[in-house]
Amino acid sequence: MMSIRRKPQDEMLSRFERVREACRHGAESWRQNATDAADRIAPAAHRTRDVAADRIMDARGWSAPRIETAARYVEGGLAPRVGSFLSGVADRVEPPKPSHRGRNITLVMVTAVAAVGVAGAVMTRRNSMQALMEDETGPEHDTPAKAESNSHAHTS
Repeated sequence: MMSIRRKPQDEMLSRFERVREACRHGAESWRQNATDAADRIAPAAHRTRDVAADRIMDARGWSAPRIETAARYVEGGLAPRVGSFLSGVADRVEPPKPSHRGRNITLVMVTAVAAVGVAGAVMTRRNSMQALMEDETGPEHDTPAKAESNSHAHTS
């Protein structure tokens, strides 16, 4: 059977002190080991950083001319082709323009009627001008056949 009696306070404090001391000792040990590892790794890390910097500069020197060549190709060769391709696609995608056939037929008919009207007006004007010119010349300038026909017209 288990005892439900409380353990004495001194025994509890001593256990707590032992746990706390173990934590302190572990943390101090961890701190010392981390410092030792950093001291061992530091020279290698410096050398690695220097080598990496040199290799990055080499890679930049190698890639810069290739990027420049690619840029010239895109500007001179690829971009015009892509532009003309996109222009063709836009022409194909654009909807057809609406037909104005009915309006066009009406416009042609109105124009034809106006042309006939103008032609009629010109013909009427010309005929009236001719009649006026004939009246001004009078019967004395007429030929005998015309004078005779005019006298018959006036006598009736």
